[in-house]
Amino acid sequence: MNKFKTSAIAILQETKTPLHSKEITRLAIEKGLLETEGATPEASMNAQLTVDINQNKEKSDFVKTAPSTFGLNPNKVIEVIQEQDGEIAQEDEKIRVESGYIGKGGEYLVCSELLFRGYNASIMSVDIGIDISAIKDNKFYGIQVKSARKNKIDTYNFHIRRSSFEKHNQGNIFYILVLRDDETTSYLILPAHEIERKIEENAIFSVNENTGYALSVKIRDGKIYLGNMNYEMSYYLNNWKVLK
Repeated sequence: MNKFKTSAIAILQETKTPLHSKEITRLAIEKGLLETEGATPEASMNAQLTVDINQNKEKSDFVKTAPSTFGLNPNKVIEVIQEQDGEIAQEDEKIRVESGYIGKGGEYLVCSELLFRGYNASIMSVDIGIDISAIKDNKFYGIQVKSARKNKIDTYNFHIRRSSFEKHNQGNIFYILVLRDDETTSYLILPAHEIERKIEENAIFSVNENTGYALSVKIRDGKIYLGNMNYEMSYYLNNWKVLK
């Protein structure tokens, strides 16, 4: 089964409700279940699920409930959903706890790197959308830190709240993405205006009914990409000189 179908099954099993193909695609990318280099993954998802239904009919894993809206075929997968409910809940709780540790660890790593580089940096006591404040040569830097572990398809997935970004995307604001695997830690250091540009270029997707943004980062052959392979961001990888 191809990656569009398998990721759609996983998303529909989790949400337990039919979704528009656009929403299925965005959730799949946000959760790291789908990696695609195409410019229109939502159209590909819609086409793949439609073809599966047309070809397999009642044996398809999917049913169409409205235009471009799909659910799971209850006659085929309902038992799997019932058996996995408990396991999914436990896994979600595990992910939430681990994300808390990773997020806080990323903040301390970035703060340490800044101190070594001569910044007077400190982690904010209260979360107001800026994780770290830093000063160097009488210049202020506001820094938002996002941390993620590499998943099974060698991709790092991040989420930014829309309200936070719109409040903190002007001035000397930076987003530092902490890329963590079992052996190394790397940093993708992006000015807020670069995040805004990538949103406009659709390299960063709006998700959760436009309340947030999903960022997908991958390293391939020593180069780093944001979204698909059309957006190389190697200049910003471990380049602390971007802070200026």
